[in-house]
Amino acid sequence: MAFVPVGYNVRSLLARRGTTVATALGVGLVVFVFSAVTMLSDGIRKTLGSSGSPANVIVLRKGSQVELQSGITDEDARVILDDEGLSRTETGAALAAGELVMVMTLPIQGGGMSNLTVRGVRDESFRLRENVRIVEGRRFQPGTDEVIVGRATTERFEGTAIGRRVKVRAGREVTIVGVFEAKGAGVESELWGDVDVLRAMFGRSGVYSSITGRMRDEGALTALEARLEADPRLKVDVFRETQYHEDQSDGLAKFIKILGMMVAIFFSAGAMVGAMITMYAQVAQRKREIGVLRALGFRRRVILLSFLLESILLCVAGGAVGAAASNLLGMAKFSTTNFNTFAEVVFRFEPSTSAMVGAMVFATLMGLVGGLPPALQAARVSPSVAMRE
Repeated sequence: MAFVPVGYNVRSLLARRGTTVATALGVGLVVFVFSAVTMLSDGIRKTLGSSGSPANVIVLRKGSQVELQSGITDEDARVILDDEGLSRTETGAALAAGELVMVMTLPIQGGGMSNLTVRGVRDESFRLRENVRIVEGRRFQPGTDEVIVGRATTERFEGTAIGRRVKVRAGREVTIVGVFEAKGAGVESELWGDVDVLRAMFGRSGVYSSITGRMRDEGALTALEARLEADPRLKVDVFRETQYHEDQSDGLAKFIKILGMMVAIFFSAGAMVGAMITMYAQVAQRKREIGVLRALGFRRRVILLSFLLESILLCVAGGAVGAAASNLLGMAKFSTTNFNTFAEVVFRFEPSTSAMVGAMVFATLMGLVGGLPPALQAARVSPSVAMRE
């Protein structure tokens, strides 16, 4: 006979429900952590990455990694806005906007304080970000101290409802007149207001943090970048907006994934030991059965594969429960500090097929590693000795 029927392994697991369930739940917990970390990392990349458009370009001062570090003067901005690679509006002006990015401190829900990103924008900024839409109240009036806030901001920070006044700097307050959404993008964790008003409030008159513009076509980046970076009047770096935001998410996503994987691997050692103990107990209690199988002509490698399969089935069952439970996290939100801006950003767990496949592969590996030593022991059982016990 070539193989032991799989039904034999399933019946063996069901006959010992207590240890089977306990071991499966342990594996399920590890897989839950593994899946959660993967989904959170993917959620960070999606939240920050979706803040940009592949048709847009962002210009920063040379050497700046983020908008918060950058400074572009009005004179430099005029040179950039005159470039032929930028799209034009109906009036012939560049479809681009100089923006200011700063941070302010506000109390968060539940106590404590955290940083909030403040972005000064122009009318063109809304055309450049087509996913942004007002869902409550109205857009701020240019030239006034009115501002709008992202949905995630209102859910995370205290005192950010429509009609509330918020102090951005000593003696300077703004009034919230609207709430916007952006399909879950990172800008939902920001406060937006008129760029000229905010530049005056933060003492940054005459300086922008960045210039964001729409290219004539998505393939114009290389030529646009070459012209601006070669212009002796400018010292700037040019990025495709999507790539810029993906780079911003990379460090934080990797940190969370590595930290989470370390925790998952640490816990997986315990889960594998649990599976190993369960399978060792199975071997000890079923020596007669193993002897009978050997007497019927099943080879040692077949016995090894049978017990290895049983361990894998045990871990896969637990992994399936953990992976299914982790999908419920798709309804949850997670808030953390963006290492690049030191401001708080709200993320969602992002369930995906790749995360589930990875979780099940991880569960299978736990079953393989945890089940190999007991399977080897089962394969070494002598038929004559087993039958006498």
